Amino acid sequence: VTLVESGGRLVQPGESLTLSCRASGFSFSLYAMTWVRQAPGKEREWVSAINSGGEKTYYSDAVKGRFTISRDNVQKMLYLRMDSLRTEDAGMYYCAKTPMLRVGQIRDDMLLGLGTQVTVSS
Repeated sequence: VTLVESGGRLVQPGESLTLSCRASGFSFSLYAMTWVRQAPGKEREWVSAINSGGEKTYYSDAVKGRFTISRDNVQKMLYLRMDSLRTEDAGMYYCAKTPMLRVGQIRDDMLLGLGTQVTVSS
């Protein structure tokens, strides 16, 4: 199983950014997927999840209305569109293979990639 995140960079507050996650080594279309983030010195935070077919999406209160999760099961890609970025959105963002989707939970059976760094600063 390999998950490779990309798209993270330095942006200014209020700007937008789209993260991507390329999956391989497993049947991507059969699994829910999750975005998790971690700011320096803080615990990992559940951000958003999407069911295997892409019809159902879920968001933390911190990002609801600003972030949009989506997936392309043909290309085996997961995306996170982030609008109106805030300084508190900065951190390492990880995509996670999610065998059992539980909204808000970072479970031990989730497999995370290496992450992509998002910096939000003026």
